[in-house]
Formats: sequence, C-alpha cells, structure tokens
Amino acid sequence: MGTTQRRAACAFGCLAAMIGGQPAVAGPLTFEAALAKAQASAPSVKAKVLGTDASRASRAGAGQLPDPKLALGIDSFPISGPLAFEPSRDNFTWARVGVSQDIPNLAKRHAQRGRADAEIAVAEAGTLAEVRVVAVQTAVAWITLAYAERRLAALDDVLARLGRFVRTSPSAVASGSARPAQTLAGREAMARLQDRRDELVSAVARAKAELTRWTSEAAPEIAGAMPNLAVDPARLRAILERHPSLILQAAQVGRADADLRLAQAERRPDFGVDLSYQRRDPRFGDYVSAGVTIGLPLFKKHRQDPLIAARAAEAGSARAETDATRRALTADLEAGLADHVMHHDQWLRARDVLQPLAQERVTLETGSYAAGRAGLVDLVDAHATLADAILTTLDREATVAADGARLNLLFGSVDR
Repeated sequence: MGTTQRRAACAFGCLAAMIGGQPAVAGPLTFEAALAKAQASAPSVKAKVLGTDASRASRAGAGQLPDPKLALGIDSFPISGPLAFEPSRDNFTWARVGVSQDIPNLAKRHAQRGRADAEIAVAEAGTLAEVRVVAVQTAVAWITLAYAERRLAALDDVLARLGRFVRTSPSAVASGSARPAQTLAGREAMARLQDRRDELVSAVARAKAELTRWTSEAAPEIAGAMPNLAVDPARLRAILERHPSLILQAAQVGRADADLRLAQAERRPDFGVDLSYQRRDPRFGDYVSAGVTIGLPLFKKHRQDPLIAARAAEAGSARAETDATRRALTADLEAGLADHVMHHDQWLRARDVLQPLAQERVTLETGSYAAGRAGLVDLVDAHATLADAILTTLDREATVAADGARLNLLFGSVDR
C-alpha cells in the first residue's frame, strides 16, 4: 500500500471513528462497515490514489539534466576543386565523434523539482477530498436504506392492525352496527395504504442500489444501531480551515506559484558543454575539441516576460478561487446548521406531539367502535392518520440523521 493509500485509509478510519466504533467489513453492513467497504472499493478513490502514485513516480525525474547527445559526422569533405572527392589527399577532412550535454540553469532545475512536489501535493489533497465525498455519499446511502426499511416495517404494522378491523366489517354489517357502505371505506383505505407500501418497497430497492454503488455489496443488509450523529456547531466552525477543499485549493496555489517560479527561471541563461574527437588521415594527426554554449535570453520583453505575466495571473486566480471556496464552504456550513436545527425541531414535534396524538386517536376510536359509538369510517380514518404520523416522524428523523452525517463527515476533522 502506497503513502497516499495509507492516508486515504487513515482518513476513512478517522471519519468512521468520528461517528463511533471501529471499521469492520465482515457480515451485514453496519454504518462503520459501509464506510470501510467504500474506502476499499470506491473506483473514484482508487483513481485518485493511482493519480497520486503517478505524480510521485514522476518526481524522480524532475530537475535532472537532459540526456546527453552523441554526434557523428564528417567535416571539411572536399566536393570541388582539384581535390574534390579525394579527402585522403588533403589534411582538412576528418571523421568526428562527439558528446554534448545541455545544462539548464540551476534556478530552472530547482523550479522543476518544486513544480513536481506541488503536483504531488495537489494529487494528495484531491485524494483526501474524494475520500470525504465518498464517505458522505456512503453514509447518506446507508441512512436512507435504514430508514426506508423502518418506514416499510412501520406501515406493515399499521396495515396489519387496520386489516383486522376491515376483515371484521362484514360481521358488523350483519349485526347492524355498521352500514354496508362503511365496508367500502375500509377497503379503500387499505388500497391507498398498499399504494404507499409499494412506494416504500421501491424506495428500499433504490436505496439498496445506491448503497451497492458505493460499497460494491451486491445485496446490502443494514445491521447495527444508528451512529452518533450529534452536531457541534462551534467545533465545525473552528476547524473549517482544515476542510479538504481548502487544502486542495492551497495545494493548487502552491502549484501555480511553482509554475511562476519556473517561468521566471527562463529569464536566466542555460548552458551546455560538448567534447569531440576528430580522426584524420594518419599522416596529419588527430584533434580533440571542447566547448561551452550559453543561452542568450536577449528578448525577454517578447518571450519570457509575457509568460511570467500569465503565470502570475494564474497564481492570483488560484488565490481568488481559494477565497471563493472558503466563502462558499462557510455559507454551506451555516445553511446546513440552520437546516439541521429546523429539521431537528420538526422531528421532535412529530415524535413528541403528532405521533402520540395520532396514536391516542386510534386508541379512542377503537374504544368507541367497540362500544358502538363510532363507525368503521372513523376507525379507518384514525389508522390512516396514524400511518401518516409514523411515516412523517421517520421521514423527519431520517432527514436529521442525514444532516448529521453530512455535517460531521463533510466539515468534521479527520485528524482527531
């Protein structure tokens, strides 16, 4: 496992630890197991890790001297005059073999190494940012499936209770305690609740497909308790600067600065050395030649300076993007916290007020029906209202849980 893979695994482990418990991957999917499987199988994370490995592998060649060049040739070969095409008769023709080496200026080589290091930093930051995205999506998918199954089970319970009364309605008609039309109301209510049940069955299937997408589990089964998703606004605000998106932006600023330094290094001259051996006719003797070349950046105004200006503008743009990202994250965090407070209050109202009232109504109507003071329509309506209240409570609880997962996993720290 490479360095970036270890960091990604550590990041996922810390994200799971933030919510509670140690990652596990065997058996039915607990919340932590889902996060662990996503880290192990998410193609997007693998792609980022391999991209970082590629950047790291390229680092070794950054700032190195170019390959030397081998030169072979024949110099001063006569093609006219009395000695044309007879090189053996003069002492000016020779065969030459030489080696030359270009030497970029030291500032350029240092800038190339800095550019490679900056590219690695960008790739690593991108990997950790992708880890956050996958963690959030996996957590929301797990929560969505868990509550979809709870809603289905709750509706089945209401259907079973209501079904017992609907099945007894013919006897109530026969005894005269209920009108014949009231049996139709019971059947209509059952049909409407069955329609809602079909929707919930579909929601469970969709949620399983989404969780399979992130965990590669073919038939995911939810297990374990709901994680601790309490939100600490002060802490989330305090660690916002360590958000992976800002770390990625900072790395991109570093890369832009490295590009600027590389452009500035072009203003300095490059060098080169060459050495050659000239072989002549044995009558005249051989030669050795050596030389140095120096680049002459004489037209900086039209060549190097425009490139430097462009790179400086790109560095400024990267800094502006960082500020824009910081503002966007701050706005997203504050909006998310506000929504979380609203959703939490709505969930408590549904749990502590609406659902108990609906349950009490069912109890009262059931007693009245047994005493002959209420009709089957009243009883059916009470059960339908209870079903709505139960599903609304679970919907709101699921929203609160999803809020907690998003806020904690997206804005929470991975280095606790």
